[in-house]
Amino acid sequence: MRLNFPNNSRSFDANRSRVCFWGYDSTIEISFFVEAEALKSLCPEIECVEKEYLKAFDTSLERIHKVADKVYVNGGKGKGTYTYILEADDF
Repeated sequence: MRLNFPNNSRSFDANRSRVCFWGYDSTIEISFFVEAEALKSLCPEIECVEKEYLKAFDTSLERIHKVADKVYVNGGKGKGTYTYILEADDF
């Protein structure tokens, strides 16, 4: 894995329906957003409320980190930036 995820912080962006978290490539901070639809695909039983999205994120954390690393290494949709959006298709 190229990225490290030492910061366990995450937050829910209600305006864009996604969870934000951060990874690090050496000293560079990389922002990731997991779309609500991606979280629903990982945990279909969740309700569409902030608390449930954060719970789904926490439950699927290892898988999300692996996908984030893969998307980052491959350039993903955020190529050339330090922000990446993880969608259901990424999982």
